[in-house]
Amino acid sequence: MRWLVDGLQGAFQVSIRWACHVLQFQKFSYFYRSRRLSQAALSKRIREIAETRVRYRYRRIHVLLQREGWAVNHKRVYRLYVEEGLQIRNKRPKRKVAAKVRSDRHPP
Repeated sequence: MRWLVDGLQGAFQVSIRWACHVLQFQKFSYFYRSRRLSQAALSKRIREIAETRVRYRYRRIHVLLQREGWAVNHKRVYRLYVEEGLQIRNKRPKRKVAAKVRSDRHPP
């Protein structure tokens, strides 16, 4: 819609306010700019940490990122962690071996 307002303003030499009014477009929406930065660098860093520290989940990764100086919320770290498809590998349960009694091991 921004391009329509710009076109109307350029063609008829009207104000942004009037162009928005004619198109029934909110003036606040015209001036709105997203402040959200690209999460590519953060995503890359989360993947690097997860590859080097295999047993770390998103909470421990969040703590490491805070120590490195990243101002990031734990919910964002979780969202990126899931989007990257990272998850902790389950440990295999240890095999329980029945006790063996050897008859040849008697005290002398």
